[in-house]
Amino acid sequence: MADMRNDEFLEDDVLIEMTDEDGNVFYYVEEMIIPVDGVNFALLVEWHGDHDHCDHEHGDGCGCDCDCDDDVIIAKIVTGADGQDEYIEPTDEEFEKVQAAYEKLLDEEE
Repeated sequence: MADMRNDEFLEDDVLIEMTDEDGNVFYYVEEMIIPVDGVNFALLVEWHGDHDHCDHEHGDGCGCDCDCDDDVIIAKIVTGADGQDEYIEPTDEEFEKVQAAYEKLLDEEE
């Protein structure tokens, strides 16, 4: 997984590139950081760029009602050997704690 900045498309957002075991590349935008037990976890939302997965035209700020369900994942942020942030899959226990923390944040916003 690689972390890359893409100011041309996302301004201040962080674009995360992930590759699955089959070599398929997916892009995610870091929506928020959720600290749990002294460890940071990222809420990542799939980014489609030009929405080429849809069968119709999209403009800026696409608010279409198509069935473009974005994949949302939680990733643990760790520092790699090169000093750069890496995004890894959390354990089941970590995932449950992050999910509870996220739900608490949502409740506090209401």
